[in-house]
Amino acid sequence: MKNKNSNKKTFVFGKKNYVVMIIGLVFITLGFVLMSGGGSEDPNIFNPEIYNFRRIKLAPTLVLIGFAIQVYAILLNPNKK
Repeated sequence: MKNKNSNKKTFVFGKKNYVVMIIGLVFITLGFVLMSGGGSEDPNIFNPEIYNFRRIKLAPTLVLIGFAIQVYAILLNPNKK
């Protein structure tokens, strides 16, 4: 005789995991948005705006923080109280 619980479908992650994953995705997306732009309309003119603090330090840091949050969300135990 089969157990009634064997047919019940369960998710691998809990609600808390998904919320933390969404926060991580927001950090990653924000980092890539901040990294974009800074180009010049004319390819013969150099725009030094491409090397400012936002694109060189802040945006990659946000992306790395976002990836760290994703790893934490995967390793988070949703059943622990």
